[in-house]
Amino acid sequence: MPQIQLIPAPADGALDAADEAVDVLLDSGRAPGDVLVLTTGEQHPWAAHELSFGEAAYWAQHDARDDVFYADAAAERTVARPVVVVAVNGEGGGSDEVLTRALPSAKARASALLIVCGDPQRVNAVLGAGV
Repeated sequence: MPQIQLIPAPADGALDAADEAVDVLLDSGRAPGDVLVLTTGEQHPWAAHELSFGEAAYWAQHDARDDVFYADAAAERTVARPVVVVAVNGEGGGSDEVLTRALPSAKARASALLIVCGDPQRVNAVLGAGV
């Protein structure tokens, strides 16, 4: 079961909080290929950019596991990594339905650490009190 860390952030600041969390992870020696970043709202700018080159190239980067990978929280193709960072972003941070699916799925994909950047009340309501 992964350790869970909550970083309080408004929906419009969740991407920035997730990017800062990734920077801290990498600065502390975590390998880039160990980190998966998921978004519940609009895509991370990196994902949007990479998808502009096509789905095949985008998913090839995921499968190579050489670098931090950014995906939509609903993407079922992502596989487990030691660290999963979730940005609860977008309009209101995504619907409750999206969060109810995304957070448990992200927790299952994180083998060591799950970092959730978002509204603490909403995150605790989905993952259980005291996160």
